[in-house]
Amino acid sequence: MGRRLSTLAALAALTTAAAAGSAHGAVTIIGGGMAEACSKAAVGGQSDERFEEFCDLALETEFLNARDRAGTYVNRGVLRMRRAEYPRAIADFDQAIKMKPDLGEGHVNRGAALIGQKRYAESLPAIDRGLELGVEEPAKAYYNRALAHEGLEDARSAYFDYQKALELAPGWAAPTEQLARFSVTTRTRPQ
Repeated sequence: MGRRLSTLAALAALTTAAAAGSAHGAVTIIGGGMAEACSKAAVGGQSDERFEEFCDLALETEFLNARDRAGTYVNRGVLRMRRAEYPRAIADFDQAIKMKPDLGEGHVNRGAALIGQKRYAESLPAIDRGLELGVEEPAKAYYNRALAHEGLEDARSAYFDYQKALELAPGWAAPTEQLARFSVTTRTRPQ
């Protein structure tokens, strides 16, 4: 006997996944100044361009250690990604990765921006690398990876990643909503 996952309607699942949008993971920076203001804007879900100015000023005028400088690039990229400015966001994530290759959020958000461009296959290695390095909010990484799997029409992998996202963040509605579209069936295989 084997278990097989099937979706209720593959086309509807793909349409919903594309419209769902990716989850963004910001980098928390403390200590005052513009870098912290940029961080708070990104963590707080802001998208208005005026918040990006905090990030610009931090990068131009503040003395930041490597983690905080890379984190500020990630946060500016998150703000840009929320406005669907994917090429600019990817440039920021690439800069963050160049400066601090072990910052998982840079990789995961790069993957999220690639999902926004429907470059699903390219997004998976970035998200996997971010998970391998560790991120502050792994549920968002699994959610993004599920979106990428759906974009590649791999409903089984998407289902398990949505499950993992829900397991890591039980109160988060997004994976619950996505999982409601799936049904798990048991089928007997001929012997």
